[in-house]
Amino acid sequence: MDRRNFLRLSGLASASIMYPTLAPPAFAQAAGDKWRTFEVTTQVEVLKPAGVTRVWIPTPLTQDTPFHKTLGNDFKAEGGKSGIVTDGKYGAGMVWAEWPEGVKPVLTHTTRFSTRDIAVDLSKPGNAAPVDKATLAKYTQATDLLPTDGLVKKTSGEIVKGKTGNVEKARAIYEWVVENTHRDPKTRGCGTGDIKFMLENNLLGGKCADL
Repeated sequence: MDRRNFLRLSGLASASIMYPTLAPPAFAQAAGDKWRTFEVTTQVEVLKPAGVTRVWIPTPLTQDTPFHKTLGNDFKAEGGKSGIVTDGKYGAGMVWAEWPEGVKPVLTHTTRFSTRDIAVDLSKPGNAAPVDKATLAKYTQATDLLPTDGLVKKTSGEIVKGKTGNVEKARAIYEWVVENTHRDPKTRGCGTGDIKFMLENNLLGGKCADL
């Protein structure tokens, strides 16, 4: 797959995770009629446990959208305890497990969900319902790993210089990421997503959380 298309699709998926409550379309959407259902099993085994062991893994979207429906989550942690929780701020779902010392930690999580294709035309405004200021502030505020001041603000300002409109600015940032970053297979896990650190040290390689 072309890297631009891969990042574009990844970006849409990321946006759906970050903003599940902003379901009303901001742009014209065309949804396919065919839903596809999947069952995915993830097994996590800690090979060298030391003391009490804790593991968490993400679940699919906890809220249904025009292109995604969660059908269920099953999980077990032999010799330990487990559960499922939802982040109170952003609505992200997580399966957690904990084992006492001396137990072989293995967590098995099976999730079922349905998806369908959806095409978004960014050139045609949709019929988006008004969003209150509190919701907008919630999803645009800075976080520990995503600051909006200092070097991050300076860099983004240079990228969008001369651009008008949110879509044009977002596209400019997207193109900059494509041209200037790369996937680093040596990055542990999914990366930390510490954008400030990456810019300060000119380390523009990483994985999904970084790019």
